[in-house]
Order: sequence, then structure tokens, then C-alpha cells
Amino acid sequence: MTKKTFSDFVLNLQYEDIPPYIVAIMQRSLLDTIGVAAIGSQTQLSKITRRFATGHMPCGETTPSARLLFDGANVSPMGAAMAGAFGVDSVDAHDGFSPAKGHAGSALLPAILAVVDSLNRSISGQELILALTIGYEISYRAGLTLHATVPDYHTSGAWTAVGVAAASARLLGLSDDQLRHAVGIAEYHGPRSQMMRCIEYPTMLRDGVGWGAPTGVSAAFLALEGFTGAPAITIEGDDAAPFWDDLGTRWDIEGTHYKAYPVCRWAHPAIDAVHDMMQENNLSSEMIISARISTFHNATKLAGHEPKTIDEVTYAIAYPFAIMAVRGNIGVAELQPDVLNDPEILRISRATVLEETEHYNKISIKKRWADVTLYLKDGRELQSKAYSPRGDPDDPLSDAEISKKFHMFADDVLGHNRAQLIEDQVARVTDDGFDTKALLALVYPSP
Repeated sequence: MTKKTFSDFVLNLQYEDIPPYIVAIMQRSLLDTIGVAAIGSQTQLSKITRRFATGHMPCGETTPSARLLFDGANVSPMGAAMAGAFGVDSVDAHDGFSPAKGHAGSALLPAILAVVDSLNRSISGQELILALTIGYEISYRAGLTLHATVPDYHTSGAWTAVGVAAASARLLGLSDDQLRHAVGIAEYHGPRSQMMRCIEYPTMLRDGVGWGAPTGVSAAFLALEGFTGAPAITIEGDDAAPFWDDLGTRWDIEGTHYKAYPVCRWAHPAIDAVHDMMQENNLSSEMIISARISTFHNATKLAGHEPKTIDEVTYAIAYPFAIMAVRGNIGVAELQPDVLNDPEILRISRATVLEETEHYNKISIKKRWADVTLYLKDGRELQSKAYSPRGDPDDPLSDAEISKKFHMFADDVLGHNRAQLIEDQVARVTDDGFDTKALLALVYPSP
């Protein structure tokens, strides 16, 4: 495919223009994010934001409406995008893009489905994949531009708002001029929230996508009404050009990664390391006196030697590390409140020291790195190799692992049969004649 302008890419890209391997990534992200949305619908955060959307972001009798994911209540498309994004983000297991230090799917999937649900027409599965592809690629590039041109480390909501606006503009049939204003509105109103505040003080604020998603949706609807907001400096600014020069000829979507565990990815290298060390050396947690995790600076800011909430576990490193050392797994059971009071997990967590190294600071840019030292009761000191997370493009989770993860999250919420129907629909989404209504029917009714 030849190089495209921003407008040409968003408004004129065709399904046939997307390389098959990018389509496969989008199908993988679609299934993976739906699974996270299913388990996320059960969290307190998700229940609060669904109540909020129902009470404060309703739809009118003659206005666009969309249903809440795994709930079915009708609200405005902005309300559905907001609650859906918060729900996905409430379980930190969704896909991401390390170079932009964040996540796109948690905003894009619920926002795009909300806009699709609000349309008075059917769309094909290929149109859905096309919208996702546009949204992901624009989000990633906007994120790279933002991080390169401002000093603060902003949450994903700051740049996914732009990608959501672009995908929504395509679905709503905006003109070239309306698209320009839509992304400008989204960028200006997008939540420029500081990510490290969420890392150091974990709460329900999360990664900003809960407001990035509805900001992008509302920006497209506003532009459709004639509201102006151009230019978006992450697209049109002088410093932005290098990030858009090869749009259409190179795909940042290639860098999408997938999580093996529902916690901050910065903790994954240490989690993988202790998992392997426990198995390879036939260790039990009782044999460990203490541990040291060497990693990069921002990872050492993860709270959580003694977390009081599951939100704090999600943005922790010592506690998830200790969970793996004690239980050998981090799955649905480890998202339950009782994990906060496990005495052996608490012991290992309290005995774990985090340290930063200049080496890992330098190399933890496109990948995240750590190593682990275990100090044992028999006097041994076991040192791991350097680890980066499984699920990166150069060490991907297999299709079987993605499927297993999806069912781990979705089966208890939806039932295995309904979950399997969703997986089957996603597998067929690119088929000629596929109607997205078949998939929507499975993600919107009450569990």
C-alpha cells in the first residue's frame, strides 16, 4: 500500500488494503478484549460506572442510543463508551503497545461497538475490523507523538481519544473537514491525566480510557453537528510529521502485545522470572527468605507490598510477584478480595526489595526488563536471567493461550456455550456476508 495522508487513511482505507497479518492481530485483539470486558463487567468499578451512565448519560427517545456491554441497558453512545472502557480497564489484562507506554483496545473496542450499536444500519464484520484497524493505528501514532513532544507521561486516554474520534468519524461518514475537527476536538478535550499518579496512588482512575473513549465519540458527533476544533497538534504540529510520514506503508499495530496476567505489564518480567525459577528449582514459597527485583525506574514506583484493594494489586509488582511465588498462577481467583489477606503472600511481598538499574533504565523502552534474585533458607542465592514479558511480538502468546485466557475470563460470567459462540463469531468476522449484529447479540444481553 502506498503512503496515505491522515484524511485519506481514515476516510478511504479499504479492508482489502489491510495486510492479512494486521487483520489477524485485530481479530486477536477483538477476542482478547471482549474476554477482559466480560470479567470486567463484574468489578465494583464497572458496576459504578454503569450506574452512572444509566443515571447521568441516558439516551432520549429520538437521540442515538447504545447498549451497555454485558448489561443491555440503553444509554447514549458516549455513556456506553465510558462505562465500557472503564469496565475493560478495571481488569488490567487487555492488549497494549509498549513504545507508547499504554493501551488502545480498552478504549477502542467499547467506543467502536457503541457507535456501531447506535447506527441505523447493519455493518459487516470487515467494516468492524476496518474501524478497529484505523482506531488502533491512529491511536498508537498519536501516543508516540504525544510522548515525544510533551514532558509529562500521560495516560492512554489522552491519545486513544484521537483514535476513537478517527474510527468514529469513519463509521459516521464524516467529511474530510469534519474529520479534521473531530480529532482536534478529541485531542483538546482528551484527559491529559498524569500516569505516574495512578501508579503511585492506585484507585479507580486507572489509565484514563474511561474518559478518552467518550471524548472521542462525542468529538465525532460534535463535528458532525458543525462544532469546530482543528487542528490536532499531535497530527498537524511541526514536531508531529515524523510520526505520520509513513502512514499506510508501515503498521505500528505490529507492535501490539498481549498480557498473560491481569496486572500492570511492568510487573510481568519479574512474575515470569519467579514462575520459572520456582519450577526449574522445585521450590516452594516456604523455602524463600527474601527476594530482590532489579528493574527500570518507573516499575519501582509500583505500589503494593501490602495492598488494601484489588486496584492496588493491579498496580503493584511485589505483591503479584509474591502471588506467583506462592500460588503458581495469577488468574481470576487472584482477583478476589481474599488474596489481600493471604499470610504467605504477604510475607513474601514484604520481604521483596525493588531496585532500579541504569542498564534496565536504558533498555526498557520498547520492551520492559527485570531480573530476580531469590534468597533461600538453605543459604542459596538464585539469580534469574534478564526477562521481558511474554506476549510481546517477538515472544507471542499462542492462539491456544489467547483462547484459554478468553475462556478463563468469559466462561464464569457468560457460561461456556455463550463464550464459545463469541469466539466462533470472532473467528468468522472477516467472512463475506458476516453481519456484526450476530456478534452484538452476544455481547449486549445480560449475562
